[in-house]
Amino acid sequence: MTIDLAQVEHVAKLARLRLDPQDATKMLHELSDILQYVERLSNLNTEGAAPTSHALDPDQNVLRADAVRPGLARETALAAAPATEDGLFRVPRAVEV
Repeated sequence: MTIDLAQVEHVAKLARLRLDPQDATKMLHELSDILQYVERLSNLNTEGAAPTSHALDPDQNVLRADAVRPGLARETALAAAPATEDGLFRVPRAVEV
């Protein structure tokens, strides 16, 4: 797939980017290279390849098991609060009523 300068300017306009002629020409070459690479990828034979959600090893992001642990005591959490009310943090109103 090829792309021309008018298409680059159109995409820049959609993205609300101002490109001077030098940048537009540079972007034309970069986008053309990207599209050529995507075209090469689309021609690859992927039959038999297992679908993946990401390219990394699926065991790489293993998280620890959830476990109930003791939390911060309410009194400790509220100790440094500038204002409390009924055992809760008191904060300034953020919305007009």
